[in-house]
Amino acid sequence: MTNPVISATGLWTPPHSISNAELVASYNAWADTWNRENEAEIKSGLMEPKTHSSVEFIEKASGIKSRFVVDKDGVIDPYIMAPRIAERPNEQISLLAEMAVFAARDALKAAGRSAEDVDAVICAASNMQRAYPAMAIEVQQALGIEGFAFDMNVACSSATFGIQTAADFIRAGHAKSVLMVNPEVCSGHLNFTDRDSHFIFGDVATAVLIEAEDIAPADHWKILGTKLKTQFSNNIRNNFGFLNRAAPEGVGAPDKLFIQEGRKVFREVVPMVAEMIGAHMGELGLTAPGLRRIWLHQANANMNRLIASKVLGREATEDESPTVLDTYANTSSAGSIIAFHKHSSDFKPGERGLICSFGAGYSAGTVFVERSR
Repeated sequence: MTNPVISATGLWTPPHSISNAELVASYNAWADTWNRENEAEIKSGLMEPKTHSSVEFIEKASGIKSRFVVDKDGVIDPYIMAPRIAERPNEQISLLAEMAVFAARDALKAAGRSAEDVDAVICAASNMQRAYPAMAIEVQQALGIEGFAFDMNVACSSATFGIQTAADFIRAGHAKSVLMVNPEVCSGHLNFTDRDSHFIFGDVATAVLIEAEDIAPADHWKILGTKLKTQFSNNIRNNFGFLNRAAPEGVGAPDKLFIQEGRKVFREVVPMVAEMIGAHMGELGLTAPGLRRIWLHQANANMNRLIASKVLGREATEDESPTVLDTYANTSSAGSIIAFHKHSSDFKPGERGLICSFGAGYSAGTVFVERSR
């Protein structure tokens, strides 16, 4: 059986960033306008007034300080409160595919690969721009890759599910080199008028090149093991799809945008993920002291802190469990890959780490890796 490895990763970051202060100013201006427009109903008790958000509230609740977005103007305009992204003609590459191509080229360059070396493309993300043709096939065409391509969506766990799928293709002999991309325009499904979640997400694209060990560059990551888990829950949900549609102007159909029961998610996901990591470590004969670093899904700083402490048996240092949440916010499937991409170059041969994602579904995925010798 052929052993799969991670040959390289890639990252593309949008040019626009929104600070918490900018986001709060926009939300508070919108809230003031909403309160004025609904003053009579508020005074009669039929409606509750919208309360202000604050930088302190956001950072305490999430650890987020800023986020990158593909459209800044629409998001911070209190009369729009949503990204305004121009539709492109069918003959032009779509936004999501374009983002994925940028990240893919970064990964291919890092591995010293060309498109001709790749056998398959998987687009694994939460927020597909359309139902079909598959985004992955469009990426495949844009890069000039032969073979096959398809999309998959397991919400924030999509990247780890994509890595296992690619690794399985390689083990089975169906491919020697698989490009897995995670383009995320999370701002497109976020309700920027919801005080409890308007700060959560950002936009980005990542890529991971998974290959057979016998063709991989000398500097690669051995995949020691992968494990996936799902458990149905309504506590994180997005109802938008081809059987329904959101209101044409930003704020009118909140149930078609991102919604979550944050406290329930925290209480249920943290133990599920920690137990899953521990069980998988046991199956692979690994121990917590043998892990150099944990690259967790970047959803919430408090969740990551607690999961890491449960896995390690103590509080993790920033070096052991790095965060990119402060500058990127939650980027769904791409979060753990960004952390791995930006915080793995200091590994020595033989050192081991864990890429772990978790999110809606519920879903969770673990990928234990070892730096090549």
